[in-house]
Amino acid sequence: MPKNSVVAATASSSASVSIQPEGAPIPDVQASCDARQIAIDKVGVKDVTYPMRLRTPDGGEQPTVATINMYVSLPHHQKGTHMSRFLEVLNEYSYALTPECIPVIARAIRERLAAAEAHFTASFTYFIRKLAPVTGMPGLMDYKVVFECSSSAAGEDFTISVKAPATSLCPCSKEISRFGAHNQRCHIEAKVKVFPGAPTLWIEELAALIEGSASTQVYAVLKRPDEKFVTEAAYENPKFVEDIVRDLAIALEAEPRIAWYSINSENFESIHNHNAYAQITRKKQV
Repeated sequence: MPKNSVVAATASSSASVSIQPEGAPIPDVQASCDARQIAIDKVGVKDVTYPMRLRTPDGGEQPTVATINMYVSLPHHQKGTHMSRFLEVLNEYSYALTPECIPVIARAIRERLAAAEAHFTASFTYFIRKLAPVTGMPGLMDYKVVFECSSSAAGEDFTISVKAPATSLCPCSKEISRFGAHNQRCHIEAKVKVFPGAPTLWIEELAALIEGSASTQVYAVLKRPDEKFVTEAAYENPKFVEDIVRDLAIALEAEPRIAWYSINSENFESIHNHNAYAQITRKKQV
């Protein structure tokens, strides 16, 4: 390109740039009107890595690292939300989150962004020390836990979700086979809400209820006597995926602190090229 053409193109480009006058207020583009008039259910930030502290039933504390998602609803007339404000609110708790402050954060996000609804999710790994059933060998089992909170003018709605690994043994296989029965690992998940003012429902308690619904538990460390015990326990307690969720529903119905639950089990079949799945969602009748 000739030199004079370059100069002309540069001058033209410079002329199209809007220069903000010194000291003038910076435009708030997100708060401007949107002509499409379409409301958005959830808009915000995902996958924020953040420290978290959890109390344990023995009076101790377990630190962990959570993955945080934060959203608000956006009205039809507003172009965008203010993403930085989510992190501003979160970083007011820079010493590490606790479960007790999550509803406070959800409400603060809703108010700071002048939204009708706000949503906060913290997903993390929680460890529970388990002893092998015969030898008592200790080991750490990892559980996937999610805290979710929604905030609106009606208040805050908080749920706890725990996913635990376990073992299931097929009743049909045991019944029709001359010897043996096929079994599989399963992931059993319970999402619950507790009644307002109810005593603390510990992660350990919910995990125990989940594991009690399986054919048998799984452990981090098993010696040969433990392996014999677990194998025979599963054989004597065969369960379909349907049995698992029904038995877990009975256990949660009997827990007076729980007001609502949504439970599921996914069994990773060992002789089929598919998984088995069942789900139950119930609100308790008060």
